[in-house]
Amino acid sequence: KHSWSILFSDICYKHVATCIYTVNTEQKTEAFYTLKLVNPTQYRFEHLATQMKWRLQEGRGEAVYQIGVEDNGLLVGLSEADMRASLRTLRRMAEKVGADITVLREREVDYESEEPRKIAEVLVRKVPDDQQFLDLRVAVLGNVDSGKSTLLGVLTQGELDNGRGRARLNLFRHLHEIQTGRTSSISFEILGFDSKGEVVNYSDSRTAEEICESASKMITFIDLAGHHKYLKTTIFGLTSYCPDFAMLVVSANTGIVGTTREHLGLAMALKVPIFIVVSKVDLCTKAMVERTVRQLERILKQPGCNKVPLVVSSTDDAVTAAQQFAQSPSITPIFTLSSVSGENLDLLKVFFNILPPLSNSKEQEELMQQLTEFQVDEIYTVPDVGTVVGGTLYSGICREGEQLVVGPTDDGQFRELTVCSIQRNRSACRVLRAGQAATLALGDFDRSLLRKGMVMVSPEMNPTICWLFEAEIVLLFHAKTFHKGFQVTVHVGNVRQTATVEALQGKDELRTGEKAVVRFKFIKHPEYLKVGAKLLFRHGVTKGIGQVTKLQPLSQYQHHS
Repeated sequence: KHSWSILFSDICYKHVATCIYTVNTEQKTEAFYTLKLVNPTQYRFEHLATQMKWRLQEGRGEAVYQIGVEDNGLLVGLSEADMRASLRTLRRMAEKVGADITVLREREVDYESEEPRKIAEVLVRKVPDDQQFLDLRVAVLGNVDSGKSTLLGVLTQGELDNGRGRARLNLFRHLHEIQTGRTSSISFEILGFDSKGEVVNYSDSRTAEEICESASKMITFIDLAGHHKYLKTTIFGLTSYCPDFAMLVVSANTGIVGTTREHLGLAMALKVPIFIVVSKVDLCTKAMVERTVRQLERILKQPGCNKVPLVVSSTDDAVTAAQQFAQSPSITPIFTLSSVSGENLDLLKVFFNILPPLSNSKEQEELMQQLTEFQVDEIYTVPDVGTVVGGTLYSGICREGEQLVVGPTDDGQFRELTVCSIQRNRSACRVLRAGQAATLALGDFDRSLLRKGMVMVSPEMNPTICWLFEAEIVLLFHAKTFHKGFQVTVHVGNVRQTATVEALQGKDELRTGEKAVVRFKFIKHPEYLKVGAKLLFRHGVTKGIGQVTKLQPLSQYQHHS
């Protein structure tokens, strides 16, 4: 009863025929409420099927139906026969629009009736076509040795760990990572769900291409480094790969230590919704696990965080957590699990299966209509293919054979190039849409002309390139005073470069916790920035966050010089 009351507490109702459909436009979560769907007329059935098609389009291939709920929000419930007939009708509707249904949960309700009455929650998901699956990116954070890579290995390979890190071996990219057991680079792993909600991963010795073909929904995990000396790599992964969610892994036997607080702070500074996984519960007593969870709850409730922790201990909780998490950024689900015994791993899979996207189809369409802009995050040379760049398409559409320009170079220029082929999740793809991550083959384009932080844009675009920019910042921590001439490493999206503080508006110096508008100047080469972009800067123990407020274009800067 408790989880259902949470689910229905913050919902505003809107009448559509005899049903209620709610859309929370800010948080983009959807649920469709109907009392029953027993033997509808052909006209009514067609109307309902058209409605379902539209809702799937709005929810980017997913919609949740609640059956047995009155049009005033009352949980009335249906008899066993009516519930079966309603689910049959829903299944027929789904088949008509090319989708599958999965009953997430059923509940008996107390209503003035002698026979038992039930309400059901049903997930409707589109069957994939032409690689257009729903893709969510999850950044994996946490202190070194908390079990991040092992957890991802278990989720994506479908085999439990042996307690000595066997599951993580396939995730490592370098020999020294295998030898030390510590991730130092950014790696990607995929977990798929088919239209029925079943897990699609490497357990059946599938290739990435097969997983993409049979998955309706894809979770792409961005495995980041936990050790403090790789902090710049972790920040780069958070700022440049635009994750939808962040998963903070905390070891049950050590609790909140090392970089855990720092990673939590980074995710909150970048406004990435975060949920927590307490791992290694097989090594601890129940009391120790509870102590770690209480420690987490205390930190999350502090004034700086203002989060509402929600401990997940059943499938019912996992369904509620997924829907609440997408609706309200303050909700923080907490899972307790083990990668060795497999305890509660299924709850995390249920959560990932139901977790809705943060943006709806309308926002996606608007981004796709803009000019092409691809952020370069990785650069490779592949034998027989040539130069390959990896990154995220920020806006527009990119096709094979498209002519783009890449830059800025050290003198602020852009060079022409052609996209020879595109791969997404290690399988060929003809069209790349806004928000999707991929690798683009550039043929014999000279690799030495490229660097991380560049952008590939449409030739018609006139990007603003700058040496100097202003940002409104908050100094989170600094040992002494922050003043003119101080050098920091600035992270803005996929840009990472050292910059000098040129001026502080209205102040001579800054201390911890103070705000100011600061003018920065890059020291190596000009960069492509946008007004409003989130900014993170650091130097040793010095840390700060802010937002870009003003750019001084390259032409003005050269004239001034």
